[in-house]
Amino acid sequence: MNFSGLNIDKTWSLFLDRDGVINQKLPGDYVRSWAQFVFANGVLEALPVFASIFGRIVMVTNQQGVGKGLMSSSDLDDLHKKMLSEILSSGGRIDAIYHSPHLEKENHHSRKPNVGMGLMAKKDYPEISFKKSIMVGDSPGDMLFGKRLGMKTVFIGNFPAHFNGLHQVDWRYDDLITFARDIKNQP
Repeated sequence: MNFSGLNIDKTWSLFLDRDGVINQKLPGDYVRSWAQFVFANGVLEALPVFASIFGRIVMVTNQQGVGKGLMSSSDLDDLHKKMLSEILSSGGRIDAIYHSPHLEKENHHSRKPNVGMGLMAKKDYPEISFKKSIMVGDSPGDMLFGKRLGMKTVFIGNFPAHFNGLHQVDWRYDDLITFARDIKNQP
């Protein structure tokens, strides 16, 4: 893939979805505990590469399992603390995690594809420029979130059937490690 002309460096920010990007999804269910959390292929190798390139790395994740009462905010925080510990011990980092516990039907401003989590990150880290940011996700909502904020977008995995948002995708990769290798080798 071609990143020429972008000059991706420490002035850039990386936004990551969680389920389907950082960890494997549970078909028809939610990852509710550390016991159910499995890092996706190559993630622990990819994150140190990103840490050496990007100034900010932020996770933005819809977690309506909290809104449905399937897990508590405390359960989610515990899972994220363990996830961050593993990432740090592998040489990677995530600077901040933003989650929206709201149900899809609520159409809450913080829930992707709405831009609330991106605006929260910008408020906490004013140096973030959305024009110098990349959103990595595995759903049409992730791509729309990125484009609404003016970011470049990376789709991980295969496009869903009847996906009509190809114009919202700048690059597609099978997994995070392949994207990391490509961006590391940028001219």
